[in-house]
Amino acid sequence: MAQQEHVRVAVIGTGFGGLGAAVRLRREGITDFVVLERADSVGGTWRDNSYPGCACDVPSHLYSFSFAPNPDWPRTFSGQEHIRAYLERVADTFGLRPHIRLNHEVKLMTWDRENLYWVIESADGAVLHADVVVSATGPLSDPKTPDIPGLDSFPGKVFHSARWDHDYDLAGKRVAMVGTGASAIQIVPAIQPKTAKLTLFQRTPPWVMPRMDRTISKAERALHRAVPVTGTARRGLLWGIRELQVSAFTKHPDQLGLVEKIAKSNMARAIKDPALRAKLTPDYRIGCKRILLSSTYYPALAQPNVDVVASGLSEIRGNTVVAADGSEAEVDAIIFGTGFHVTDMPIAERVVGEEGITLAESWKDGMNSLRGATAAGFPNWMTIIGPNTGLGNSSMILMIESQLNYMADYLRQLNVLGGRAALGARSAAVTAWNDRVQQRMKRTVWNTGGCTSWYLDEAGRNTTVWPGTTGEFRRQTRSVDLAEYDVVRAGSAGGTGRAAGSGRVPEQPGRADRETVTAASGTASGSGTASASGSGNGSVAEEAAR
Repeated sequence: MAQQEHVRVAVIGTGFGGLGAAVRLRREGITDFVVLERADSVGGTWRDNSYPGCACDVPSHLYSFSFAPNPDWPRTFSGQEHIRAYLERVADTFGLRPHIRLNHEVKLMTWDRENLYWVIESADGAVLHADVVVSATGPLSDPKTPDIPGLDSFPGKVFHSARWDHDYDLAGKRVAMVGTGASAIQIVPAIQPKTAKLTLFQRTPPWVMPRMDRTISKAERALHRAVPVTGTARRGLLWGIRELQVSAFTKHPDQLGLVEKIAKSNMARAIKDPALRAKLTPDYRIGCKRILLSSTYYPALAQPNVDVVASGLSEIRGNTVVAADGSEAEVDAIIFGTGFHVTDMPIAERVVGEEGITLAESWKDGMNSLRGATAAGFPNWMTIIGPNTGLGNSSMILMIESQLNYMADYLRQLNVLGGRAALGARSAAVTAWNDRVQQRMKRTVWNTGGCTSWYLDEAGRNTTVWPGTTGEFRRQTRSVDLAEYDVVRAGSAGGTGRAAGSGRVPEQPGRADRETVTAASGTASGSGTASASGSGNGSVAEEAAR
């Protein structure tokens, strides 16, 4: 990278969000962009998480881009290797490789108020200027390891599930697995048969539903290849079922009682010991924490070489791990399945806005953004999978594609404004949006279910999950409403000037409001949307020929 290079858009990250943004930019006719990736290959969380048993808990045909369907998914729930291969194909098929810069970690992004662009500094000392930054680092990118007394002096092997050490052989080893989240319930069945002893430290038992996984037959795959609309229909059905489930999570948590009975039956089939079953039975409403899927987790816990400690890890003394309840175990290795920095994303510490403060400082009282995308005080900076865009029961790819619609219209608005201009989210608009989100959050299972989860920040505020359907979010992010933004222009003396939008923040912005604003400012109103169930009907390979 040449020093002081300037591009129209800089995308950070090459997971689903980053690659999706790159594809959308090309489809919008924008080729002056780069995608910066700190690792040596694309894939995001599906590159980093390569632990034994790693797989997706969303059906394959829904966990893929609508514009790049894959008729050849081998299983109904795909493994990590298949999803990573899919992302590699997307990068190749859509011609993204020339834009991607691997081994390029972003250390600092600073908004230049005089010139209206972002100054991006990388770990190797290179500097890049970008008119717009699209941050797609994702919330599951930086592992979270607890600060356990004595951990530094542990003589054995220690690693996080997202940084799996494939050179370390667990065969015949005494292993401590810390955590019982989505990664842990996949790891435990995969490593249990080879370990001499597996001690599972469980602070809170999860609700675990059966995982209805199977091989997708050759006939099904052939049908999806020959008649692409069948794959689209399959995706649409999967989407529709999950949309119908949303009200139980967001409005009527009492309706989840039947689901709890199914989860308890799943446990009872494998766990015959009453004492162990008591340890594994949650005391909160299902859905409050992420519902996990596995048909092998409970059978693994019932094996004689597994010990479940219903307490968190509190101390390490040499090779001895000590739980909060005082129980001890001698181990050779410790594996942390303790999640990620979700409500305190490290990338926020590397973004310095127009007032000279970092995004992390701006979010000191909790993450908040406008429509999950933009933050007050950080013009021309957007995030994919931002605050309150997570899901509890469906595919994040749906939310990502909605945010890509918003990104595309954002860039169209900048093009129509012309000259050196930026859009800055108004504080009042950000506050109004988040107040509505948090008001709706009050009745959801995530806030009323009686648990503490990684959805909540330190203040107990849910800044992670979207309290509605994916279809509703798509409608709310179909286009940019200039009433929610200030237009920032470079001043004649090198400073900046601001021109407000319409001066009001409509509670439910509609097309009429948008047209009133755009008529006054001369902006375009197109948005280029896709249906909630997906719009593409060709395979990834076929897209290359279009």
